[in-house]
Amino acid sequence: MSRYIIEFIGTFFLVFVIALTTNDPQIWAAGGTPFAPFAIGSTLMVMVYMGMHVSGAHYNPAITLAVLLIKRINGKDAIAYMVFQMLGAVAAGLMFYFVLDRSMGAPQPLQGFAYNFKPMVVELLFTFALTLVVLNTCISKRTEGNSYYGIAIGFTILAAYYAAQKITGGAFNPAVGAGPTIVHAMIGGGSLTYLWIYLAGPFLGGILGALVFRMTEPAGD
Repeated sequence: MSRYIIEFIGTFFLVFVIALTTNDPQIWAAGGTPFAPFAIGSTLMVMVYMGMHVSGAHYNPAITLAVLLIKRINGKDAIAYMVFQMLGAVAAGLMFYFVLDRSMGAPQPLQGFAYNFKPMVVELLFTFALTLVVLNTCISKRTEGNSYYGIAIGFTILAAYYAAQKITGGAFNPAVGAGPTIVHAMIGGGSLTYLWIYLAGPFLGGILGALVFRMTEPAGD
C-alpha cells in the first residue's frame, strides 16, 4: 500500500502545481505565470526524488504502462498505480476548487488545433521522449545507481511544457489530462470533448517508448 500512497501523493502535487501556476479556467496555455514550466518541472523532479525508492515514482499512467510492457511491474500493481494516480489528479482538482472556489479548468488545444490529430501527435511525441528518459535513467541497468534521474525527468517536462503548451496546453500524462477534465466537467461546466487527446497521445507515447527501449537495451539487461 505504501507504493500506491506515494503514487497518489506525487501525482496530487504535480497536478496541484500545474493548476495553481497555469491557473486559467478555460485554457491552460492562455494564462498563468510564464514560469509555470519551471514550477511544474521542478515539482516533478522533487517528487521523483521523494518517491523513487518506494514506488519507482511513476506519477503517470503512461509511464506505468511502459514499465508494465517491459515487465518491470506486474499487472496487479500496474492497475493499482494507475487508479491511485488518477485519484491523486482528481483530488488535486477538488483541492483547487476548495481553495479558489472555482474549477481549475482542463487542458485543451489552442484554437486552430482543436479538431485535428496534431495535438494528439504532440502529446504522443513528448510522452515518448519522457518515457525514454524515465526508462533509460531509472530502469536501465547501465545507468543503475545514478543520481541525476530526477533532474533529467524534470527538465524533460520543463522543455515539453515550453515547447507544447501553446498547442496542447500540456499534459504528457493521462492523469494530468483526465483528472482535471473530469473535475471540470463535474463542477465547472466543462466537457469531455478533448479528453481523448490526453489519453490516446500519452498512452501511445508510453507504448512507443517501451518498444524503443526494448530495441535499444542490450539483451539480458
